[in-house]
Amino acid sequence: MTEFLDPSPSHTDMVQLLNPEGERVSHPDFEFSPDRPEDEAVRGFYRDMVLTRRLDVEATALQRHGELGLWAQLLGQEAAQIGAARALAPQDFVFPTYREHGVAWCRDVDPMQLLGLFRGTDQGGWDPDEHNFGLYTIVIGAQTLHATGYAMGVQMDGLVGTGDPTRDMAVVAHFGDGASSQGDVNEAMVFAASYNAPVVFFCQNNQWAISEPVEQMVKVPLYKRAQGFGFPGIRVDGNDVLATYEVMKSALKRAREGGGPTMIEAYTYRMGAHTTTDDPTRYRLSDEVEAWKLKDPIARVEAYLRRGGGASTSFFAKVEAEADELGERLRAGIHALPEPDPVRLFDNVYTELPPELQEQRDGYAAYLSSFDLEGASR
Repeated sequence: MTEFLDPSPSHTDMVQLLNPEGERVSHPDFEFSPDRPEDEAVRGFYRDMVLTRRLDVEATALQRHGELGLWAQLLGQEAAQIGAARALAPQDFVFPTYREHGVAWCRDVDPMQLLGLFRGTDQGGWDPDEHNFGLYTIVIGAQTLHATGYAMGVQMDGLVGTGDPTRDMAVVAHFGDGASSQGDVNEAMVFAASYNAPVVFFCQNNQWAISEPVEQMVKVPLYKRAQGFGFPGIRVDGNDVLATYEVMKSALKRAREGGGPTMIEAYTYRMGAHTTTDDPTRYRLSDEVEAWKLKDPIARVEAYLRRGGGASTSFFAKVEAEADELGERLRAGIHALPEPDPVRLFDNVYTELPPELQEQRDGYAAYLSSFDLEGASR
């Protein structure tokens, strides 16, 4: 098999700035240059990743206790999400899948609103316009079409290439390696290339599309697919938050300046299950998981900060205490979420409810009231 056909990363085709041992490495095209003092930025990344992981762990436990109907885990993908999210400008807009809990965290979405979605108390309780972060998309790959269309609209509004860094916008479409095989994703890339849309396609290649390994789906590295559509593709170590931040920052800048779309393949690993309905022990070996544990995104940042004196012992203790507080808030808050009124299913589709649906609504409300259900409309 030639090197081109090998979908696994090589040292020459993957951007890395912080290796698994927590040591800085150089790259000819990218250098970590945050918009604040370097150690302060890395400490911020560390805090974001630790708190996002605690959210994920707590939500998984809540699902196991019957408090959530489902949870999509992100364990192991914290660096890919935090690095990508912290590179965003306030005006950039993000279209997520159902796993971007770290991006939601960085866009100031209350974690309780994520739990409300997976508990079924609402269909997504945050305002996309307030956070510039769309609602979670369950249909695999559909959000890439939404992102491309939104990016085309941004162009029509004259919000690209003006030279004003507080005004020019980029749009981000998150998706996974499995979704890259969907027609929607490929159609989105066709339109993005044709219209030079300011969109970044951010693919978190976590090696498994539920139970299908990525090497069974693709015969070339995913990022090289962008070449066929006529725009750049790049692979980054998705467990390296510094590299992910820089690669994403570069792609976003290119989009805002009118340079068009970019595809980023964040090469990472799904340490947990696809969702809490999945049992990954049925299709992958424990040796594989153990090998990827050595590349843990949080551990490498902690090693870097401790080795270089970028953070004190008290800093790590403070972050751990903050994570404990977050866990307590989530466990307490889940029981405070209101029970949904079933009749509200009719309320959020039409501005004015058509007469036939009003009749159905009234009939359903009467049916529910016959059981004297608390919260049902009467």
